[in-house]
Amino acid sequence: MKKTILFLTTLLFMATASADDARKTVDELKAKFVKMGEPRIEGVEKSGNIIAPVIYFGKQKINNNFSVVDEIKKTSGAYSTVFVKDGIEFIRVSTNVLTPKGTRGVGTKLVHNKAYDAVIKGEVYCGDIDILGNSYYTCYDPIKDKVGKVIGIYLIGFKK
Repeated sequence: MKKTILFLTTLLFMATASADDARKTVDELKAKFVKMGEPRIEGVEKSGNIIAPVIYFGKQKINNNFSVVDEIKKTSGAYSTVFVKDGIEFIRVSTNVLTPKGTRGVGTKLVHNKAYDAVIKGEVYCGDIDILGNSYYTCYDPIKDKVGKVIGIYLIGFKK
């Protein structure tokens, strides 16, 4: 009985640590981008195999720029992505998440799942999600422009 309680307590602690880590790390990711300036959409360009809107923070173009997401991976071990909104879809334009072929997942779309349902309404989603074939504990935080319109998503994930 004591071993079972200890085991369950350990699992609960691990789940809480993952939740806290993901929330903290998505806030760090967001802060790095917000420090660059106001987010906005301007123009389109190729990201992976798709033409996507270009997201900027201040004067810094984010599409196909991996410095911040790679820094997050190096400092926290977290997988991170910036999505841009394109109609009803969200397209990965900066990521350190790899496809099964080992290439960055730029140009891939966010699956319409629990995270999508939350961010499309401007809400944060934290929980378990499958990303490009792997299971992660994640936090998705909507990127909003100066008038509060959702124009993208910050994503942090820790592989399970």
